[in-house]
Amino acid sequence: MKILGKLLKFLGIVTLTLSAGATIYTCTSVPKISKENKETIKKVMQSPIPKLIKGKTGYANSQGWKVWYEDIRPKDSVQGTVVLVMGAANDALSWPLDFINTFTDSGYRIIRYDHRGTGLTNSEEGRDKKNPYTLADMAEDPIAILDTLGIQKAHFVGASMGGMIAQIIAIEHPERTLSLTSIMSTGHVFDSELPRTDPEILPKMISAVVKHGILGGKKGKIKIQVVHKKILMGEATGDIAVKPVAEAAYYNLKERNGYNFITGRHHQKAIELSDSRYDGLAQLNVPVFIVHGEQDPVIPIAHGRKMASVIPNADSLWLDNMGHDLPDALLDTIAKSIILNF
Repeated sequence: MKILGKLLKFLGIVTLTLSAGATIYTCTSVPKISKENKETIKKVMQSPIPKLIKGKTGYANSQGWKVWYEDIRPKDSVQGTVVLVMGAANDALSWPLDFINTFTDSGYRIIRYDHRGTGLTNSEEGRDKKNPYTLADMAEDPIAILDTLGIQKAHFVGASMGGMIAQIIAIEHPERTLSLTSIMSTGHVFDSELPRTDPEILPKMISAVVKHGILGGKKGKIKIQVVHKKILMGEATGDIAVKPVAEAAYYNLKERNGYNFITGRHHQKAIELSDSRYDGLAQLNVPVFIVHGEQDPVIPIAHGRKMASVIPNADSLWLDNMGHDLPDALLDTIAKSIILNF
């Protein structure tokens, strides 16, 4: 028994040593935050909490979830309604205000909302581990919002997982869909004929949480948002507008429910449970616009190109120097291109 005890103790020490070494190694691979950006984050935290909610807010009931939404109207007459569907583990505030303003300045009413488990969207029953929700379930959330607001049809603009959800809406609810825009997304994330996610992305994302999130407090959680955005850029270059990212993160931490990192796993499970949408996409009879970045490390651009080949009469925009994000330098270009395809 003494020998066994010593062996277990030795194995424990080895495991801790290897874990520490792995943590140090992966943390060194995380992009660093410049002194200038650190100062920007500091100033944001020392300033009054920014006013990031511009429209009327409310809740829609969807499958036991209270789904928070914001309804932003243009100053003049409404040309149509655009529903923005964000990616995994992200809430409504992840949509840049400059992107939204391009639509409202053009006369479009914007609906953005918090995904399940993010922002202010929650469920008293919580997530059923034995019967997890699917992307098809999540597609019912924006439909519930439209029902609550008395809106019959809308343009759906989805990014990443949000693009998958928007595709399901267009397939399952064509009577509610004016158009579909799928940004940096895929019709089948597990398509064996297409390249997979860069294997270095997830370890870097986790390492960023380890490096800044464990003992970093609110400032660390803000740093995570900046670093994650940098990681998702992949090989694309360009500066990140740190101030709006920091303001959204700070607002989330002070005025909302902060960040629930386990939600990302729930959303990933919903993606894993989804099947190919190619057959349904091939039958679409609404305008479709596909936007994808050449340097996307999460969902390679080959996924977007295959969707464009599958969907009849789909228009596309392939952007150089864009990874798996909405680059600040391309926000206006992307938004105006989407509007032209409505």
